[in-house]
Amino acid sequence: MGVKKKSVGYQYSPDEFKAYQWCINNGIYISPFCKENFISWHIDIEINKKINRSPQVFDTRELWETIFKYYKYYYDKQHKKRK
Repeated sequence: MGVKKKSVGYQYSPDEFKAYQWCINNGIYISPFCKENFISWHIDIEINKKINRSPQVFDTRELWETIFKYYKYYYDKQHKKRK
């Protein structure tokens, strides 16, 4: 009898994954940057080879949710321009 493993990571939605794929294909990269001992993190956003680092510090619980929110933000921003 198998044992189910409990998922502890952030579970992105299909819309968030679509936004992630679109951003990667269009040169927008968003990644974590460790500030201190894998406890606190900044978020780096690279667009056209220019990197901006978030002034806000995130803990590991909110990090990936925030990264996918940024991907969704840039995806939505570009698609609203086209309308």
